[in-house]
Amino acid sequence: MQIFNQLLNISTDESIGLYNITETVQQFINTTSIKNGQVLVFSRHTTTALVINEDESRLLQDIKVYLTKLAPPTESYLHNDLHLRDVPPDEPENAHSHLMAMTLSTSKVIPIVDGKLALGTYQSLMLVELDGPRKRTFFVQVWGEP
Repeated sequence: MQIFNQLLNISTDESIGLYNITETVQQFINTTSIKNGQVLVFSRHTTTALVINEDESRLLQDIKVYLTKLAPPTESYLHNDLHLRDVPPDEPENAHSHLMAMTLSTSKVIPIVDGKLALGTYQSLMLVELDGPRKRTFFVQVWGEP
């Protein structure tokens, strides 16, 4: 079995946004010799997540509305009492972002078959930004057999 690792970067441009990273992950798989195995994609932030869903613009808007209803940014949260914590000067009030991230997942494992992600017809791998815009990184690990 062979293992390949890579840190990949993405710049987000919304406070809450979904970014299709399927092709980026597939391009990394293409640089490896793996034909059959698995890929792990892992978010390295407490205010981002990973989901597999349909990349359809109206559904993406629905997802943003749904997440905002789960943890409204206008609510009062203890984490946002910045004056009571030792924080950097640019620390945002982002408790809602942490709470949204907790309801989602920080990682996904997807099978690789014949060198391709074994996703369904309408499935896309997406990074979910919950506290942007920011520069983000995600870790990709591919393992399997040539």
